[in-house]
Amino acid sequence: MIIAEHPSAEQVSSALVAEYRGVATSIISDNLSRLPGATGILPYHKGGHMIGTALTVKTRAGDNLAIHAALKIARAGDIIVVDGGGDISQALIGEIILTHAQSLGVAGFIIDGAIRDVGAIRASDLPCYARGVTHKGPYKFGPGAINVPVSIGGLVVNPGDLIVGDEDGIVALAPAVAAQLLPGVRAQEENERIKISRFKEARLQLQG
Repeated sequence: MIIAEHPSAEQVSSALVAEYRGVATSIISDNLSRLPGATGILPYHKGGHMIGTALTVKTRAGDNLAIHAALKIARAGDIIVVDGGGDISQALIGEIILTHAQSLGVAGFIIDGAIRDVGAIRASDLPCYARGVTHKGPYKFGPGAINVPVSIGGLVVNPGDLIVGDEDGIVALAPAVAAQLLPGVRAQEENERIKISRFKEARLQLQG
C-alpha cells in the first residue's frame, strides 16, 4: 500500500533544544495563552523530560506500516508523532518498535492511539505517550503519510515543530515561536521559583 513520504523538516537547533530542556510544559502552555495542548494523551514511560523535533506520521486506525516507514528516515533527536485517529482497538507500537527507535537515537513517541508491551515501556527511559493500551497488535497494510500536519489529542503538530513533554503532557510549537517565547518563559520560571521559595521559608518559620 502507498505511503506518502515527504522530506523531513529541518531539525530544531541544538541551541533552542538546550534552552527548553527541562522547561515545564505548564510554563510553556501558560505562555501560549493556555490554549494549545494535547488532551487524553498520557505518559507511559518510566519518567523524565522529552524534547526534540517532530517527525509526523498519519496512519489508518490500527495500522502501523507508516510508522515502520518513518523509522527508516528517523534521525537522532526526532520525536515520532503518530496520528492514529484516537483509535485504541489495535496497538500501533510495542517493545520491538520502541527498542528499534531507541537504537536510532529517536527521542520519543507520541501516539494518538494504543500501545502494548506496557511493562517494558514503563521500565524504559525512552519517552512514550499514548491514548490507551491493548494487547491486540497492529495490521501492516497502510495507507499512511509521513511529514504532514497531524492532530494529536486536538493539538496540531507540524513537521519540524519543537516538542516538549513531561509528566503533565505534551506541547508542540514552531521553532520561531519557541524562540520568541523564551523571555516570558524565563521570567515565569523565576517568578515561580521566588514564590515557592517564600512559601517554604514561611513554613520553616512557622515550624521554628
